[in-house]
Amino acid sequence: MQILKVLFYCVAQLPIKDSDHFAQWLLEDFNLNNETVMVAPASGFYSTPGEGKNQVRIAYVLNKADLIRSVEILAAALKQYPN
Repeated sequence: MQILKVLFYCVAQLPIKDSDHFAQWLLEDFNLNNETVMVAPASGFYSTPGEGKNQVRIAYVLNKADLIRSVEILAAALKQYPN
């Protein structure tokens, strides 16, 4: 039997002004012990201009340890982000 991997997503509102800038900052300028996370700015998932500017889409990964570590990294990033 083959088991298929399925990803689920959630949209989270964060204490940021611009999720596009935050997502780029995470990839280019932030790391925690040489690790970072990648998020998708949620504004691209809305049809109304300006919606989702402070939201990101996060994938639920199947590996529980990876999900826990990702949340730790995201929390540290939010503390350091020059909003």
